[in-house]
Amino acid sequence: MNIIPSSFIVALIAFVILYWLLSKYAFGPLFSIMEKRRELVTSQMNEAAQTREQAIAYVEEQKKALENARKEAYDIIEQSRQTSSKQADQIMEQAKVEAARIKEDAVRDIASEKNKAVQELRSELGAVSVKIASKLLEKEVSSDKAQEELVDQYLKEVGGRP
Repeated sequence: MNIIPSSFIVALIAFVILYWLLSKYAFGPLFSIMEKRRELVTSQMNEAAQTREQAIAYVEEQKKALENARKEAYDIIEQSRQTSSKQADQIMEQAKVEAARIKEDAVRDIASEKNKAVQELRSELGAVSVKIASKLLEKEVSSDKAQEELVDQYLKEVGGRP
């Protein structure tokens, strides 16, 4: 292949003119658009990084809030257990006190009724003894066996012995 110097010079001059025209009218706006695009991509990447950091911070914050909520729920449950346990103990203690009081009242009532019954029995026994003595005096008894039969008979009348 032959290189012709005149056509080489013409091609070189055409290239320089084309380059100058392109740099004046095409490269400037093209590079400007490319720079704007680069800045846009960079800003979007920065925003994405910030958004990701915010999301990570938000997730961590939500984890902490969830953990706090769980802890509070556990504390509330534990406090409820303790309160219910205390209330159950109080109720049991009150029931024991009430049962002891009722038992004491019953023992007093029983003792009182027993004393009344003993008093009534003594008064009836006294009356019965007087009746037995008067019957014994009415009849003259010669033997101890006859006297015992008389007492047995009288007790049968009043519902004593069988």
